Amino acid sequence: MENNRNFLIAMALSIAVLVGWQFLVVSPRMEAQQQEAERIAAEQGSLQTPQTSAGTDQSDIAAPSGRESVISSPQLPAAQDREAVIANGNRVPIDTPELSGSINLTGARLDDLRLKNYHETVDESSPTIVLLSPEQLPNGYFSENGILVPGQGPVVGASTEWQAEDGARLTHDSPVTLTASQGDLTIRRTISVDDHFMFTIEDQIENTGSEAVSVSPYGRIVRYSKPEVAAAYVLFEGLLGVFGEEGLDEVSYSSIEDDQRVDQPRSTGGWLGITDKYWATTLIPEGNRAFESRFLYRTGQRPHYQTEFVTDALTVQPGESVTSLTRNFAGAKVVDRIEGYEEALEIRQFGQLIDWGWFYFITRPMFYALDYIYTLIGNFGVAILIVTVILKLFFFPLANKSYKSMARMKTVQPKIMELRERFKDDKQKQQQEMMRIYKEEKINPAAGCWPILIQIPVFFALYKVLYVTIEMRHAPFFGWIQDLAAPDPTSIFNLFGLIPIEMPYILMVGVWPILMGITMFIQMRLNPTPPDPTQQMIFTWMPVIFTFMLASFPAGLVIYWTWNNFLSIIQQSVIMKRNGAKIELWDNLRGLFRRKEKTS
Repeated sequence: MENNRNFLIAMALSIAVLVGWQFLVVSPRMEAQQQEAERIAAEQGSLQTPQTSAGTDQSDIAAPSGRESVISSPQLPAAQDREAVIANGNRVPIDTPELSGSINLTGARLDDLRLKNYHETVDESSPTIVLLSPEQLPNGYFSENGILVPGQGPVVGASTEWQAEDGARLTHDSPVTLTASQGDLTIRRTISVDDHFMFTIEDQIENTGSEAVSVSPYGRIVRYSKPEVAAAYVLFEGLLGVFGEEGLDEVSYSSIEDDQRVDQPRSTGGWLGITDKYWATTLIPEGNRAFESRFLYRTGQRPHYQTEFVTDALTVQPGESVTSLTRNFAGAKVVDRIEGYEEALEIRQFGQLIDWGWFYFITRPMFYALDYIYTLIGNFGVAILIVTVILKLFFFPLANKSYKSMARMKTVQPKIMELRERFKDDKQKQQQEMMRIYKEEKINPAAGCWPILIQIPVFFALYKVLYVTIEMRHAPFFGWIQDLAAPDPTSIFNLFGLIPIEMPYILMVGVWPILMGITMFIQMRLNPTPPDPTQQMIFTWMPVIFTFMLASFPAGLVIYWTWNNFLSIIQQSVIMKRNGAKIELWDNLRGLFRRKEKTS
């Protein structure tokens, strides 16, 4: 029994490590992230455009494919906010069911994109999410496609002025066509977008000269800012891609800052881009054309991150044309859409854009189960409760056997105590006699560990699902829980909102964490009080500690744990009663509050 308790303590402390990480690291970083977002929003427009030593405005962006020349940008207005920068340029509007923004005709860049159906907060009147922004802004973030002539550099790139028809407007059922000329090359670019977040860019490159020309289409994503990383080892944010048979490669912001440059293997098939927790921007080269790619970090006048690819050269004969196709994904990482793109467009391992983690074989089924039930009932919180019941039923035989063994162990507890007293000076003999009794009574001393072991992978899988899937973002439950992926917003320290004061995150201990602590306390008190004083202290204070720690976890996870504890209390009580074992709850509660007699 003592070994069993030690194992339970070890399991609890293992969970406490994760809880402590969330409580001491993740929550402060989330708060800092919110403050940083507010600061950037306030400072937009305050950035002066950097200048080169020659005095001309240029963007300090490395050219693709290892060429170190600076790609010139058009004259950039200084000290303007987002709206002024966008209004200052020539643009083609974007308006689809899920996207709004514009294409910058200087460079034909995607640098102005909002996600219509996603807001910054649960308040539907709050601003929608801004994904891409013009280069001039502090949080500049854009996607660009161009054409290189090997050995000469870009002929169609950042400074190219594209022409569009009057009244051109990109919608999900109405593509736009842009044209540009450079020397003997005339490029006709058709940009289309589907109902969601996938852009298709098709370039028809015509050679009007008298000699053959070799051209290499390229694409790049440039970002001047980075998000506050929410949690190391829990969520990946940074530069990533799938490169042929090499598979997925992820390079964090901190790693690329150290390495400056990461060259990827030459590939046919794959994709690359930059991902956040819920959003991503990727480039998908034509599937049957080989390309070279790399990740970059440039520390010039304006440090920035860059992913880029360059395809193998195409030869355009005089009077002929060739066609190049690239796809750009820019939007929310909705699971069924990401996986739908992978299947429909044959994009290799595109589903790995979503960070399922190492235990994806548990995480993904957990998400699919929750999502399926959600489609039936329309509430992810209720889906969590139902999945918990299903898991309880699925593991019932194992848990039932475990609780029966624990109940039988209680019935022989007097014999065990007698053995300990009789052989207190002979530990080896004590263990031999205890194992003899366990064998005669068909008791497994480690049986009580199984309910904990079952709960741990489910706990981690649900934590991951709540943390990384956008379907859980701003998903309401009932009452005051309007976002299952965020902590319970109430606090006992301001009487759950009755006192109009804002509490620091460390004191945000809401209703659901308190209910979780109560159910955890009751479940632990169903078992006899450990004889060891240290174990007594741990078992007494553990529910209190977990209440404070789990208060910073997503509310959906706390709801799961509370509901699971409640079901376990009922299950264990019924099984113990059927097996004739005494339920220790009331005796333990009386003993907890009974004044201890002083020893002389």
